Amino acid sequence: MKKAAGLIIFLIFIAGGFVLYNSAYTVSETQQAIITQFGKPVGEPITEAGLHFLTPFVQDVNMIEKRILEWDGKPTEMPTKDKTYISVDTFGRWRISDAKQYFLRLRDERSAQSRLNDILRSETLNAIANHELIEVIRTSKNREVNADASLVDTPGNIGVLNPISQGRAQIEQEIFENAAGKLTDFGIELLDVRFKRINYNQSVQGNIFDRMISERQQIADRFRSEGAGEAAKITGKRERDLQEIESEAYKEVQTVRGQADAKATEIYASAFNKSDKSVEYYEFVKTLETYEAMFSDDTTLILSTNSDLFKYIKRIEP
Repeated sequence: MKKAAGLIIFLIFIAGGFVLYNSAYTVSETQQAIITQFGKPVGEPITEAGLHFLTPFVQDVNMIEKRILEWDGKPTEMPTKDKTYISVDTFGRWRISDAKQYFLRLRDERSAQSRLNDILRSETLNAIANHELIEVIRTSKNREVNADASLVDTPGNIGVLNPISQGRAQIEQEIFENAAGKLTDFGIELLDVRFKRINYNQSVQGNIFDRMISERQQIADRFRSEGAGEAAKITGKRERDLQEIESEAYKEVQTVRGQADAKATEIYASAFNKSDKSVEYYEFVKTLETYEAMFSDDTTLILSTNSDLFKYIKRIEP
């Protein structure tokens, strides 16, 4: 009898321990618990960390994250308002604000990620389609743009950034506000949405690069034209300066030569005016110099016998 009583007590102790083990559970600081009975939530979510109890074999505990969770969307191609296709890569942060509603609508994190993909991707597509490319690229409408001073007078729209009404930060805020209200119904609090990366679509990337090259070539042609004009100015000034220098030099040469001729004439005059014979000799020498300058082997000259130029030829003895 004692052995049977001891065995019964031992079995009762084991059964009590087993029941106690299945009725106790712990909740960590990073989790919250939903108690379900036959698959349906019972009571309010357990958010306090520590040891808790439930009805064993009837109720189950479902742990739900209380920490901030991440959502990382896949790059998606979408058109902007100006029909430019871009690849937008976004990410976000969220947490479970209403664990009971979250459990009823989604059950687990995998379903939540799927719902986030649908809503955030849809809102991103709508926001991008309602704004032009420059709005998505530029960070703020109030950001000061450092324009290239060399492009100020360039014709056309080269180097000119069109004004924007919002900017990338405002578009991100628009996506956040539109998506946050829809996620509230699922017990999810959306904390933030940001663009990770924005790239041109491969089909239009070549056209964008061609346009950039064309703009650079136009700027280069403008610089070449300005350089050619400046070179022409420098060349013209150089030629004018050269002509001025040559003119001044020629004037100086002629002045010196005239002064020298005048001095030589003065010397000749003083030398040959001393007597009648010297004057006659001077005339004779000058006439000979004139003959030398005028006559050659094939020169034919017709002169009057009364010509002063002929008087010395008449005197030549045969």
